[in-house]
Amino acid sequence: MSVSSHRAASPAATTCAVLTVSDTRSADTDTSGRAIADLLAAAGHTVASRTIVRDEPTEITRAVRELVGHDDVQAIVTTGGTGLSERDATVEALRPMFDREIEGFGELFRMLSYEQVGPAAMLSRAAAGVISGRAVFLLPGSEKAVRLAVEKLILPELGHIVREIGR
Repeated sequence: MSVSSHRAASPAATTCAVLTVSDTRSADTDTSGRAIADLLAAAGHTVASRTIVRDEPTEITRAVRELVGHDDVQAIVTTGGTGLSERDATVEALRPMFDREIEGFGELFRMLSYEQVGPAAMLSRAAAGVISGRAVFLLPGSEKAVRLAVEKLILPELGHIVREIGR
């Protein structure tokens, strides 16, 4: 089956959750989480929840465990905590939970990011994987970065990814 055939057989709409990891953002200042939710909704996906947790590994894992416990949630998109600072804990918290890693996501994100920011793209630890049958995307905290990832990588393949995970 060709990629276009797979896409045609994939759901056009999915149910997603958005999780912002930040010690400083609030519902009013979370422009990255809002951008993710708005882009998903504009593409026809349902955003079941939008949550903000502190950059603490236990809070991040607890929030993701709760989200994967909802039968309707097919994908989780996180923003924040993927950099190199001491407080950036999203990757360390969630990578051990991956049943499978989607290595190409991080590779492609950094390639696209390189076109915009040059070698600073290597500082991103954006990643994706599958946790309990859900696609989970770990995005940087900047609004520009999440727009890049959602528009260029997640939206074009989300239905296809959800279909493949469910097979």
